[in-house]
Amino acid sequence: DKDGKLIKRMGEVVDGQYQKYIVESGAYIREHFFGVDEDLLEMVSDLTDEQLRKMRRGGHDPEKVFAVFNAAVNHKGAPTVILSKTVKGYGLGESGEGKNITHQQKKLNEDEMKEFRARFGIPISDEQISNDPFYIPDEDSTEMKYLKERRNALGGFVPSRKTDLKPIKTPPEKVFEEFYKGTEGREVSTTMVFVKILAKLLKDKEIGKLIGPIVPDEARTFGMESLFRQVGIYAHSGQLYEPVDADSLLYYKEAKNGQILEEGITEAGSMSSFIAAGTAHSTHGINMIPFFIYYSMFGLQRIGDLVWAAGDIGAKGFMIGGTAGRTTLNGEGLQHQDGHSHLLAYTVPNLCAYDPAFAYELAVLIREGIKRMYEEQRNEFFYITVMNENYAMPPMPEGVKDG
Repeated sequence: DKDGKLIKRMGEVVDGQYQKYIVESGAYIREHFFGVDEDLLEMVSDLTDEQLRKMRRGGHDPEKVFAVFNAAVNHKGAPTVILSKTVKGYGLGESGEGKNITHQQKKLNEDEMKEFRARFGIPISDEQISNDPFYIPDEDSTEMKYLKERRNALGGFVPSRKTDLKPIKTPPEKVFEEFYKGTEGREVSTTMVFVKILAKLLKDKEIGKLIGPIVPDEARTFGMESLFRQVGIYAHSGQLYEPVDADSLLYYKEAKNGQILEEGITEAGSMSSFIAAGTAHSTHGINMIPFFIYYSMFGLQRIGDLVWAAGDIGAKGFMIGGTAGRTTLNGEGLQHQDGHSHLLAYTVPNLCAYDPAFAYELAVLIREGIKRMYEEQRNEFFYITVMNENYAMPPMPEGVKDG
């Protein structure tokens, strides 16, 4: 293919037509795929129609798959992606190969089983076929030896996640003590308390650099503008414009080394960032502590699948459902009146969900969350709702910290 005509032809044929080639004859492939160009026809002039029909797609060629996977694994310095061209229902023959009913095919009849057996060289006799036997290669076969070697290299037959990361030491009680004392009659919201706790954690010499605040939409909604000056908003190219509030103390400070991710109105994108940061302990060897704060009504109801994915892959961190409850924000309509997101959160097995009312409860939960996830290295992540109704915060009663 010195002129690139074959590559061009492969690129212009759509998936539906490729599926059609699977159920048609070699003559059909010759006419409709190669027949559009004399040079392409000449390219396959030495192949019979039957040989054309049996040509494998790249995703079913073991040597090609091995070669490309080997190249991807050994490539350094940049991400890799493998695009494999495969056939729907590969190997099912007349019973389902390349057909739209493949995903509904639950069982093969005896003749179809024999065809499948013959195609893949499975050593089962005609007499055994009627009993729907399972085939397992001999223990000393090349296949079984290879499978067991790979499984042993992975650490055994039961999947497990191992880490050599050094546990993070839980911040000392003194970081949280002011929130245990109450507000002495001053009215604040649990959202305000959360932002103050977050600001203190960002200043912590031990874990401050590991904190990753993530906000969809507008950080000022949660009163987080004080953090702009403290740690900045991440922008890969730095500050490219003059903010309209540039003359104010708490302007939109964007920087290449900014620590806040302010992502716009995309809960799905923000949750993806949470998952990336929350799994950095296994992918990059870094114990990141993400805090993803958003309108609680627009969390699990919108991105529940991603929350389940986070739990499945062992993500850690805090999901903070802001403006929760049904006592405020009714001016914006019922779309913000969340009083039920915890029902969804409780269905995720390793998501620890809490709805604190007071400052001391929130402080205890965040400290305990860091301890459980990063010092004790438990496979958990936290969902905590905070409200924007202001009221006086009481001091922590004796003996309630442990619940």
